[in-house]
Amino acid sequence: MLNISENKVNIKNIEQFQTIKDLANRPHYKILNRIIAGVSLFAVLFLFLPWTQNISGSGSVTTLKPDQRPQTIHSVIGGRIEKWYVQEGDFVKKGDTILFISEVKEEYFDPNLIKNTENQVKSKKLAVNSYEGKVSSLSDQIRAIETERKLKLEQAQNKIRQALLKIKSDSMDLEAVKTQIKIASTQYNRSFQLNKEGLKPMTDVEEKRLKLQEAEAKIITQENKLLGSRNELINAKVEINRITAEYSEKVSKTQSDQFTALSSQYDTEAQVTKLENQFVNYSIRNGMYYIKAPQDGYVNRALQSGIGETIKEGIPIVSIMPSNYEIAVETFVNPIDLPLIHKGEKVRVWFDGWPTIVFSGWPNMSYGTFGGKIVAIENFISVNGKYRVLIAPDSEEQAWPKQLSIGAGAQTIALLDNVPVWFEIWRSINGFPPNYYQPVANAEKNSK
Repeated sequence: MLNISENKVNIKNIEQFQTIKDLANRPHYKILNRIIAGVSLFAVLFLFLPWTQNISGSGSVTTLKPDQRPQTIHSVIGGRIEKWYVQEGDFVKKGDTILFISEVKEEYFDPNLIKNTENQVKSKKLAVNSYEGKVSSLSDQIRAIETERKLKLEQAQNKIRQALLKIKSDSMDLEAVKTQIKIASTQYNRSFQLNKEGLKPMTDVEEKRLKLQEAEAKIITQENKLLGSRNELINAKVEINRITAEYSEKVSKTQSDQFTALSSQYDTEAQVTKLENQFVNYSIRNGMYYIKAPQDGYVNRALQSGIGETIKEGIPIVSIMPSNYEIAVETFVNPIDLPLIHKGEKVRVWFDGWPTIVFSGWPNMSYGTFGGKIVAIENFISVNGKYRVLIAPDSEEQAWPKQLSIGAGAQTIALLDNVPVWFEIWRSINGFPPNYYQPVANAEKNSK
């Protein structure tokens, strides 16, 4: 105290005052003390209650398979809108006509384009057949030339053999003439000697001289004949070379014509293939003027409108929602929680607009939530900085509402480990992640 006044206050016991006694004896203080004590005891007990750790996420309703999601129908070719067969909200079956477009490219304006292309294909095929016939005729001609050359060569070979035999015969005749000359010369010399001795008349000598001259004349004739036979042999050999060269030239020329025909045939076949390709392309393009529904569904929105409007190839024309689909939920979780998410893990899901009471730590006390199972986890981060997780309905639990629409909002909770409440409060205050959690099935698999 500041001891400003010199007066002293000396109160030994304030309970001697009646007011203090009245205040102390009021009954509501005892009740308040009991309430405070009970609440404190409840708070202490509450801290030791079990709490299910979880990973929350938000997303939307989608479909399980890609071909069941909303899609846009595109025009494969460019064209001009001529007629609409549907309007927004209509139900269409697979193959129903949605839109008819007309051609805008000048190379396809001909109404008889397909028929004319087909005629060109037929004409080119006939040309191919003609070339095939020409090639076949030239092959026959080559075989005939080869046969004729073979016969000519056999004939020339026979002439060679005849010339050889004639040479042999003439050689033998020449040797015979030479022998005759020797005999005639011997007889002449003998007669001449006997004539000198007076034993033979002169007429006999002259006769022997005449025979000797005749024999000498024969040898010249026979040598000329032998040379002629040898010339015939040479001519026969030259004839073989001439025949070989002549028929080789004929075969080469015919083969050249054949190769030219084959080249023309292959070129025409390539043209036929190209024309057939064009014919098929024109036929397919002719069927693309009618844009049809790829599957059963509802027409959501016409992205192009009007009559006479020109559209390019690949541009979206109309949006369709398939009528048959398996519903699912895509949710997004933080990167820090991704290691705790496993394929096949159970998840609790609730939807926007659906009556729900959620106790995240006590899932059994929640109302309006539905069971789900993780079927896919994206391995690359999304544009929102989180990882996408796809959840399908859990077949072991209550079916999801049939009234759900694709694109509706959804909230998810992935259930993890059970811990005391005080531990979860302490973890949240310190910003620690949930306990590393591994499902029982995966734990057993890793232990093996």
